[in-house]
Amino acid sequence: MADNGNVAGQVAVVTGAGRGIGAAIARKLAGLGARVVLGARTRGPLESTARSIAEAGGRSEVCECDVSDLRSVESLAQYVGSSLGRIDILVNDAGVGGPGVPLHELPPDKWEQIFNTNVRGVYYCIRSFAPMMISARRGHIINISSLAGKNALPNGAAYSASKWALNGLSYSLAEELRNHNIRVSVVCPGSVHTEFTPHVGKDPNKMLQPEDVAHAVAMIVTQSPTSFASEILLRPTMKP
Repeated sequence: MADNGNVAGQVAVVTGAGRGIGAAIARKLAGLGARVVLGARTRGPLESTARSIAEAGGRSEVCECDVSDLRSVESLAQYVGSSLGRIDILVNDAGVGGPGVPLHELPPDKWEQIFNTNVRGVYYCIRSFAPMMISARRGHIINISSLAGKNALPNGAAYSASKWALNGLSYSLAEELRNHNIRVSVVCPGSVHTEFTPHVGKDPNKMLQPEDVAHAVAMIVTQSPTSFASEILLRPTMKP
């Protein structure tokens, strides 16, 4: 695992790395010296993230992957195992929101999309990558959740429920894997300002930025090997 801030030479896989929080995390890890595998469904945004990493002197690889498709995730894991030979850091960031309607008005297909991505997708990634970490007896798994997984979110019940589920999954997984020297953490940010997730009525200058979440991930992977932060609740200093 990371020791004294050094992740140079380690391999990190970041889902949802094409934009927003995932892209910021990928850039941060590359800046710390990790070789970052960028995963998302669409290649174009991933290539944009890869270019920004290369311009800063970092290393990354683009791999299209739909986390809601087990075969797609297994294919990514097989590539990482055969081509890179290791995985040290897995960041499960890929996620979707909802249409902002009362639960009784939410179409069933939207419910399925939210849970298939936000919960099932994380399970698929853990199922596919954790065995490599167990064999190596090292690793970090970091799940990007939300404060909506701690608090009520009217007109966002399905999203909130998916993040509550993700939190419970993370806490239990941490207990399952700690004896394998694998640390599992969950990061729960409040509203984050990205161009893809507008928050009507909030001051974007006071909201959390993607780089704030990336900083929390950097703290986790550079923490002393004798401890780990199982949960980080991230809030803006000023209420937006």
